[in-house]
Amino acid sequence: MAKVITPRSEDYSQWYNDLVYQSGLADQSAVRGCMVIKPHGYALWENMRDVLDRKFKETGHVNAYFPLFVPKSLFEAEEKNAEGFAKECAIVTHYRLKADPNKKGKLMVDPEARLEEELIVRPTSEAIIWNTYRDWIHSYRDLPILINQWANVVRWEMRTRPFLRTAEFLWQEGHTAHATAQDAIEESLKMHEVYTRFAEDYMAMPVIKGAKTANERFAGAEETYTIEAMMQDGKALQAGTSHYLGQNFAKAFEVKYLTDQNKEEYVYATSWGVSTRLIGALVMTHSDDDGLILPPKLAPIQVAVVPIPKPSPEIDAVGDKIVAELRSKGIRVIYDRDERNRPGFKFAEYELKGVPVRIGIGARDLEKGVVEIARRDTKEKQSIDLNSAVMETMNLLDQIQNNLFNKAKDLRESKTKYLDDWNSFEEYMKEEGGFVYAHWDGSPETEDLIKEKTKATIRCIPMDEAFKESGKCILSGKPSTGRVLLAKAY
Repeated sequence: MAKVITPRSEDYSQWYNDLVYQSGLADQSAVRGCMVIKPHGYALWENMRDVLDRKFKETGHVNAYFPLFVPKSLFEAEEKNAEGFAKECAIVTHYRLKADPNKKGKLMVDPEARLEEELIVRPTSEAIIWNTYRDWIHSYRDLPILINQWANVVRWEMRTRPFLRTAEFLWQEGHTAHATAQDAIEESLKMHEVYTRFAEDYMAMPVIKGAKTANERFAGAEETYTIEAMMQDGKALQAGTSHYLGQNFAKAFEVKYLTDQNKEEYVYATSWGVSTRLIGALVMTHSDDDGLILPPKLAPIQVAVVPIPKPSPEIDAVGDKIVAELRSKGIRVIYDRDERNRPGFKFAEYELKGVPVRIGIGARDLEKGVVEIARRDTKEKQSIDLNSAVMETMNLLDQIQNNLFNKAKDLRESKTKYLDDWNSFEEYMKEEGGFVYAHWDGSPETEDLIKEKTKATIRCIPMDEAFKESGKCILSGKPSTGRVLLAKAY
């Protein structure tokens, strides 16, 4: 049965869902708001995870693992954090089931097995980690602590969408402790840059670096740094955040250290994270109506070699040689020996799954000493001399990676405006939508009113000095010290 993908221009939301499910990234599950990440999707996550994990370790971090459950009293210790996540919390109240005496074959909660203290299924791990750090930190010699964990978290979302917003998702969360505010701020900015480089260099997704407004900060943070990406429909997607937490969690959990001057001080904290939401970002940044388009650096399969019309000793010998040479250079490549499906079917499947390069080897091609190479991003095909096939493939992967970034950046620029009057801003958000740099008076009241009138939010206060200019707020007309980035968002 042919797979039908709703055109982007017809229904962007349905196009996205069709791609996720039909390309084999994920499947629906029996649990509301949760998804099954299928092998193709999980391989993509593994590639992301492996790159990020290496970058974290290169910057001095180590991995650990903390419990899934957080005692309610610990969760409540940092008031802002608890209030920020309260509506999304799943809670464990009992630890045992028993047979229901009134319904044969059914189970019921054992009323005698109620927990002495309710447990929160972690929406984030600051509480359980900082309660642990209290036992680990005693003097300045114990600092800094630079820990990351790869884990799952649960946030009971009411409206879900695969990868972008699910009740359970996978992520990494870094939690660090420092002796000074300066050290902690430098840490949060360092990880902000790590996320930026990953998004642009590996995901081929251009991002805007900035700080969140007070309204949009992580609950319990003094400062939240974000990277914001534009999807093909002009909406923004928050792709990663890094938080300077000040001493808020240290004070909530009484985490102090003895300085080299023999004085007791509270430590300073950061946290930072990205999640499987990045897979959704990747889909919406690059893909088209025929399937996924994946950047070569992260694609689970970078090259697919297809014998035409089917495997034969002569074709296999050439295909195996190309595969071996590509693998020796670290390329993720497969040789498709499946004889159940014709080449046309295989080509469509690899296109749907976003394989960046496809190499076709036919008997007639071998007579001419060539192979056919097709690239997924532009769908261009060319015949390449057999002897240079591996080198040309390597070059092509680099070209595709660069082309995807440049194409996404060009789209962002075409959908970005600098606006100074409210009517133009309101009309743009209603009719087209995209990124807008505009002046804001700095008040949360004006920020809320902009959102109420247009559904656009302040995505960030850009770090680029070029946006720090005096002007008048686009809504209130009051003085402004710089432009902010506004957009509708996922």
